[in-house]
Amino acid sequence: MNAPLVHQPPCGGIELRQEQGQRAVFCGLTGIVWLHRKIQDAFFLVVGSRTCAHLIQSAAGVMIFAEPRFATAIIDERDLAGLADANEELDRVVTRLIERRPDIKLLFLVGSCPSEVIKLDLSRAAQRLSSRLNPVRVLNYSGSGIETTFTQGEDACLAALVPDLPREADAAAPSLLVVGALADVVEDQFLRMFSAMGIADVRFLPARRANAMPAIGRNTRYLLAQPFLTDTARALEERGARRLPAPFPLGAEGTTGWLRAAAEAFGVSDATFEAATAPGRARAETALAPQREQLGGKRVFFFPDSQLEVPLARFLARELGAELVEVGTPYLHRGHLAAEIELLPAGTRVTEGQSLDDQMDRCRAARPDLTVCGLGLANPLEAEGLSTKWSIELLFTPVQGYEQAGDLAELFVRPLRRRALLEV
Repeated sequence: MNAPLVHQPPCGGIELRQEQGQRAVFCGLTGIVWLHRKIQDAFFLVVGSRTCAHLIQSAAGVMIFAEPRFATAIIDERDLAGLADANEELDRVVTRLIERRPDIKLLFLVGSCPSEVIKLDLSRAAQRLSSRLNPVRVLNYSGSGIETTFTQGEDACLAALVPDLPREADAAAPSLLVVGALADVVEDQFLRMFSAMGIADVRFLPARRANAMPAIGRNTRYLLAQPFLTDTARALEERGARRLPAPFPLGAEGTTGWLRAAAEAFGVSDATFEAATAPGRARAETALAPQREQLGGKRVFFFPDSQLEVPLARFLARELGAELVEVGTPYLHRGHLAAEIELLPAGTRVTEGQSLDDQMDRCRAARPDLTVCGLGLANPLEAEGLSTKWSIELLFTPVQGYEQAGDLAELFVRPLRRRALLEV
């Protein structure tokens, strides 16, 4: 039975409400699709069912003759019935995998709903296999869809990396760590921007290769590039790193605020900051101008899915003139999102959690111009005449930074353009 909607105290001028009930979200296994592209010598082995394998294969669009850096060790009926030793089977599969793919330097054992059902201890398995397969490092994390959303897969993966990161010397000069999987082109753009500001020691988590993971310590200052990295942030702070509060680098405004947080922490002068960021801001404004004409005044409804909803809502409202009907998000970390919440238009309705039927009713009643939701809701809403944008597409596409601001806006324009063409 659905829990009633709970009104929360005022939070930065927004109308914050919480609800509980049935949800519609992908599981954390989906994060493998972008993580395996990022860490170029890592392999992700899902310990799960055929359904898990089909999900990842479908989400990645991998052709049958491709050799991606992820796979599924299938748990079958014999494992579920306790007729086979799952640990022996896992050791055999991993050994064969490493023999076939000697380029693997980092192996993630990724838990799933089936592996959790049979209580398979992947943490112990990872320790055992790391000792046996040295120098290949074996780590584990859970991508189970039980009580998680799909972006939490990345959070769990990065949090699993943190305990093994090298320790930065206590006497080291302050360094900047950017946390969250970014496309290589976006990383390179940010590196050039930080360099222009005079910030030389910039590292990224995750790194592109397993042996290049960043050192961290008490002199590490970190910026979150994604709002869903709660466990990773906690693990970093336990190692002594300190978060720089900032909005997220979506759109010109968010990117400027994100970069400014680093500039202030590293003593960059206003003149240097302006010189480094002005060209990028100008290009972003030029790219956003035509999109603003199409999105200005359009009413947008967000279903909770990716945890990107609050920064995206800020971008649409403040930089493109859209009207926010409701901003649903699976979880709202008030500390990490404080800067974003302050930038939302006063009175914005933000709903944390989900009661699917109730939220569907509110969406149908509002008839927004654009609905941002998961794949499972898109087709039913499209059939009812509503334009939708798949939220998962915003994770697969480079959208951070000045140079991608126009591309980000274009992702929201396309469904409206498609609807207009269909109506002709």
